[in-house]
Amino acid sequence: MTAQETGSKSERAYSAIKEKILGGEFNPGHRLVLARLADDLGFSVVPVREAIRRLEAENFVKFERNVGATVAGIDPKEYLYTMQALSIVEGAATGLSTPLITAADIRRAREINAAMRQCLQNFDPVHFTALNLEFHRVLFEKCPNPHLLELVHRGWNRLKALRASTFSYVPGRARDSVAEHEQLLQLLEGGAPPEDVERAARAHRAATIDAYLARKTPEPPEERTLPNG
Repeated sequence: MTAQETGSKSERAYSAIKEKILGGEFNPGHRLVLARLADDLGFSVVPVREAIRRLEAENFVKFERNVGATVAGIDPKEYLYTMQALSIVEGAATGLSTPLITAADIRRAREINAAMRQCLQNFDPVHFTALNLEFHRVLFEKCPNPHLLELVHRGWNRLKALRASTFSYVPGRARDSVAEHEQLLQLLEGGAPPEDVERAARAHRAATIDAYLARKTPEPPEERTLPNG
């Protein structure tokens, strides 16, 4: 059973609406009309309203005067601040994980990166972004510092608000990201010291920021989706 088929009506409404937001069906600025959503889901308005409030608390939805609930975009400054912070904490977590990463972990990460490379041939930004998180999770999840790991998770949760077309605005970045992943894996296989792995992980994240800042084509006003490398 899927998440939409289990749990309370409020939980199911939350999962269904969030899935549409993350999948790009509901883009930034899209109006979320409670009665229409309730009809589509086959629920009353009450659980839908609860779901919308929860999504608002998670910054996926905002309320505008005389408009109502809409899918939230993201402030470019907030994106940059999040990426800058994540480059530091994830880099540190990856460095601390280095002595604990096994050959099996590296094989798993390489399998994921191969799937990302395959995804480039018929590019699916939603799938690519999910694989990207899965790849990095293999490298940072063994961090022995739980406080640092919590900060990494918090940063990735913020980036989830960047929606489905994560790499759409810097398409070359997706291919570069896969190549940089392989470089990280080679460092780990070669027994590089943790500080070198941390430095490479931070540079990988910073390269995504640089790619976004170097863009010259303005974003469409209705969909301001940013990369999360």
